Amino acid sequence: MKVDTGITWDLGQAGAEAQELEALGYAGLKAIETAHDPFLPLLAAAYTTRSIDLITGIAVAFARSPMTLAHVGHDLNAASGGRFILGLGSQIRPHITKRFSMPWSAPAARMREFILALRAIWNCWHTGAPLDFSGEFYTHTLMTPFFTPTNIEHGAPKVYLAAVGPRMTEVAGEVADGLIVHGFTTAAYLRNVTLPALERGLAKAGKSRADFEISYPVFSITGRDERELAEAATQMRQQIAFYGSTPAYKPVLDSIGAGEIQPTLNAMSKQGDWTAMGEVITDDVLDEFAVRGAPAELAAQIEARYGDVIDRTSAAYATLDAAAGVEFINGFGKT
Repeated sequence: MKVDTGITWDLGQAGAEAQELEALGYAGLKAIETAHDPFLPLLAAAYTTRSIDLITGIAVAFARSPMTLAHVGHDLNAASGGRFILGLGSQIRPHITKRFSMPWSAPAARMREFILALRAIWNCWHTGAPLDFSGEFYTHTLMTPFFTPTNIEHGAPKVYLAAVGPRMTEVAGEVADGLIVHGFTTAAYLRNVTLPALERGLAKAGKSRADFEISYPVFSITGRDERELAEAATQMRQQIAFYGSTPAYKPVLDSIGAGEIQPTLNAMSKQGDWTAMGEVITDDVLDEFAVRGAPAELAAQIEARYGDVIDRTSAAYATLDAAAGVEFINGFGKT
């Protein structure tokens, strides 16, 4: 099991932190796109590390064009010596149209075409083939030597796709190199919805599961004593409630027989009642979504639940210092 962790957004600290995290034994560093750009910390990390994977987890695809991301992905992969993984996600309509002022339609079909366009652009750069991509959403038919990168020795980066619903998951299997499972997932949903959809996508492309990677950042509750564990559990309840308030995520709650709480959470979210929303999440629901315990115990629980399914993981929403991180990493492979 590969174990990943997050990297700071602080560009003054990212390089040194990346070096330290690599030394601890992490397999990958993930930068997320929330309040800061996800690419710049990984560029800093590229120059201070030697072997650790550098991953956007995720970058918002529909906030950009395929050509824009093709250049960024290429340059980060070249700078890191082939260690960059372009993790993409769709976000949701309000953010794409109201925050990024970009078009939104048919997200699964658009994402499929987006990734195919990326691959067409990279193929043009790496093989010299003419750029001739025309789709429903994107068209790329012009490329001259002046705009073609020449540092192509490390090839194109891998592309991972984040997905919750079966259609986007199927797209991941068909056109991506890996799937980023949303942390708001249960074992039942993963096995009964996600995996069958992924297999359909892999079959479409004639790909084997062995050629594909599943990454699942598992919601994790940890602490050194009962007080810290209780505080972490309270925060996790609020996080689960936040995701559960989204109507598109109701099928995940349905997978554990808790779908009836989704309308309540949605109504409370519209009132901004974020703290009280966490109180709707019972212990049973909490334990379906999250693992909890000491760092080494988290690892054992993740392996027990998902070890036969996933290839890489991280302790989502858990704050692990250096010692706890080592315990977490070393906790894998003990059962």
